[in-house]
Amino acid sequence: MSPLDAVLEACRLRLRPILMTSLAFMFGVLPLALSTGAGSAGRNAIGTGVLGGMFSATVLGIFLVPLFFVEVRRRFSRSAGNAPVAQSTSTGEA
Repeated sequence: MSPLDAVLEACRLRLRPILMTSLAFMFGVLPLALSTGAGSAGRNAIGTGVLGGMFSATVLGIFLVPLFFVEVRRRFSRSAGNAPVAQSTSTGEA
Protein backbone atom coordinates (compact mmCIF):
# COMPACT_ATOMS: atom_id res chain seq x y z
CA MET A 1 0.00 0.00 0.00
CA SER A 2 1.42 3.38 -0.96
CA PRO A 3 1.76 6.09 1.69
CA LEU A 4 -0.95 8.15 -0.01
CA ASP A 5 -3.35 5.21 -0.03
CA ALA A 6 -2.58 4.56 3.64
CA VAL A 7 -3.30 8.19 4.54
CA LEU A 8 -6.57 8.20 2.60
CA GLU A 9 -7.70 4.99 4.28
CA ALA A 10 -6.74 6.28 7.73
CA CYS A 11 -8.58 9.54 7.08
CA ARG A 12 -11.66 7.65 6.01
CA LEU A 13 -11.58 5.54 9.17
CA ARG A 14 -10.63 8.21 11.72
CA LEU A 15 -12.38 11.40 10.54
CA ARG A 16 -15.68 10.79 12.32
CA PRO A 17 -14.19 9.74 15.70
CA ILE A 18 -11.82 12.71 15.70
CA LEU A 19 -14.62 15.15 14.88
CA MET A 20 -17.03 13.64 17.41
CA THR A 21 -14.48 13.84 20.22
CA SER A 22 -13.38 17.35 19.35
CA LEU A 23 -16.89 18.72 18.91
CA ALA A 24 -18.07 17.17 22.17
CA PHE A 25 -15.20 18.83 24.00
CA MET A 26 -15.77 22.18 22.25
CA PHE A 27 -19.50 22.15 23.01
CA GLY A 28 -18.65 21.34 26.62
CA VAL A 29 -16.37 24.37 26.86
CA LEU A 30 -18.80 26.68 25.05
CA PRO A 31 -20.73 27.68 28.22
CA LEU A 32 -17.43 28.64 29.81
CA ALA A 33 -16.57 30.88 26.87
CA LEU A 34 -20.04 32.46 26.73
CA SER A 35 -20.61 32.90 30.46
CA THR A 36 -22.04 36.11 31.87
CA GLY A 37 -22.36 37.51 35.34
CA ALA A 38 -20.00 38.12 38.21
CA GLY A 39 -16.46 36.97 37.49
CA SER A 40 -17.26 36.02 33.93
CA ALA A 41 -14.27 37.87 32.44
CA GLY A 42 -11.85 35.25 33.73
CA ARG A 43 -14.06 32.38 32.63
CA ASN A 44 -14.49 33.95 29.19
CA ALA A 45 -10.73 34.31 28.77
CA ILE A 46 -10.07 30.71 29.75
CA GLY A 47 -12.98 29.37 27.71
CA THR A 48 -11.99 31.31 24.61
CA GLY A 49 -8.40 30.10 24.84
CA VAL A 50 -9.40 26.48 25.35
CA LEU A 51 -11.99 26.62 22.57
CA GLY A 52 -9.56 28.21 20.12
CA GLY A 53 -6.82 25.77 21.01
CA MET A 54 -9.07 22.77 20.56
CA PHE A 55 -10.32 24.07 17.23
CA SER A 56 -6.74 24.66 16.05
CA ALA A 57 -5.62 21.22 17.21
CA THR A 58 -8.53 19.60 15.41
CA VAL A 59 -7.76 21.37 12.14
CA LEU A 60 -4.08 20.49 12.44
CA GLY A 61 -4.87 16.88 13.26
CA ILE A 62 -7.27 16.43 10.38
CA PHE A 63 -5.40 18.21 7.60
CA LEU A 64 -1.75 18.85 8.38
CA VAL A 65 -0.68 15.63 10.11
CA PRO A 66 -1.62 13.40 7.13
CA LEU A 67 -0.05 15.92 4.75
CA PHE A 68 3.19 15.95 6.75
CA PHE A 69 3.24 12.15 6.86
CA VAL A 70 3.03 11.86 3.08
CA GLU A 71 5.59 14.61 2.52
CA VAL A 72 8.13 13.24 5.02
CA ARG A 73 7.70 9.74 3.64
CA ARG A 74 8.25 11.05 0.11
CA ARG A 75 11.38 12.99 1.06
CA PHE A 76 12.97 10.12 2.98
CA SER A 77 12.29 7.65 0.19
CA ARG A 78 14.04 10.01 -2.25
CA SER A 79 17.04 10.52 0.03
CA ALA A 80 17.42 6.77 0.51
CA GLY A 81 17.88 6.38 -3.23
CA ASN A 82 14.59 4.56 -3.60
CA ALA A 83 16.10 1.42 -2.16
CA PRO A 84 13.53 -1.37 -2.15
CA VAL A 85 12.07 -2.11 1.24
CA ALA A 86 12.25 -5.74 2.28
CA GLN A 87 8.77 -7.08 2.90
CA SER A 88 8.12 -10.11 5.00
CA THR A 89 6.34 -12.92 3.26
CA SER A 90 4.26 -15.29 5.27
CA THR A 91 4.29 -18.92 4.27
CA GLY A 92 1.18 -19.75 6.23
CA GLU A 93 3.08 -22.02 8.61
CA ALA A 94 2.82 -21.45 12.31
